Amino acid sequence: MLSPLTSFAAETPHISLAPDTFFNIGPIPITNSMLLGVLGYALVIALFAYMARAAKTRSRNRFAVATLWLFEGLLNTIEQVTNNRKAARALAPLSITLFFFIVVNYWTGILPFVGPVTYNGLPLFRGLAADLNVTFALAIISMVTVQIYAIRTHGVFGNAKRYLRNPLRDPAGAFEGILELIAEFSRLVALSMRLFGNVFAGEVLLVMVGFLTNYFAVVALPFFMVFELFIGTIQAYVFFMLTIVFISLGTAQHGSDDDHAADKQLPTSHTPPDKRARPAAASD
Repeated sequence: MLSPLTSFAAETPHISLAPDTFFNIGPIPITNSMLLGVLGYALVIALFAYMARAAKTRSRNRFAVATLWLFEGLLNTIEQVTNNRKAARALAPLSITLFFFIVVNYWTGILPFVGPVTYNGLPLFRGLAADLNVTFALAIISMVTVQIYAIRTHGVFGNAKRYLRNPLRDPAGAFEGILELIAEFSRLVALSMRLFGNVFAGEVLLVMVGFLTNYFAVVALPFFMVFELFIGTIQAYVFFMLTIVFISLGTAQHGSDDDHAADKQLPTSHTPPDKRARPAAASD
């Protein structure tokens, strides 16, 4: 009986840009990425439930400590980017959840049974992060969150003025607004395509290495799988970081708002103004 890695190597490479559909539930097609995605969702939910319980019971096992250390590191990163502890606490649930969701589903996509197990000649399982629909949905969530926080900071009309300005009164500003609007769409595309491209490339790499090494795949594939674990972590962190950076850019104050903010921060001394003036009066 062939091992999963050997079976993976013996299969003819099946490379498909889109996930394969096996059946439909009404108008909804059920694909191989969705089948493996059930496992990914279950692992993420189980991880969060376990960590919530570990935090309440103050569990000190190695896995809980390592996960809490990672969580605190991500939270510190958000605080450094936003320079606002309160804002970091508000952004942490979404951005850190995106990180764990991506990294877990990336890792499940390189499990040994993803590829060898087939149905009607098609792989039964495919990584959820290797589905462009999923990465595009994650990018939409990130960019919609950017707009929500921008509206909360600038107001509806204030946020709209970032993109729409009177070209007769401010032609340079109107052109800048158009560029900013294009940038928002380019960020959406970049977020989705970057993640999908890296996951899909990793999937193709494992398939081709397994096929080319044939029965020596049991020796060659583990090294590439470990490499993909590292790449998955990096890609999840990049998506997490870009989400935070885009939110920070969307909530940044511009123009006269910066001047008002700076004016509010000018009095750094805690000494009352009348007491600071007394030495000068005494010298007179």
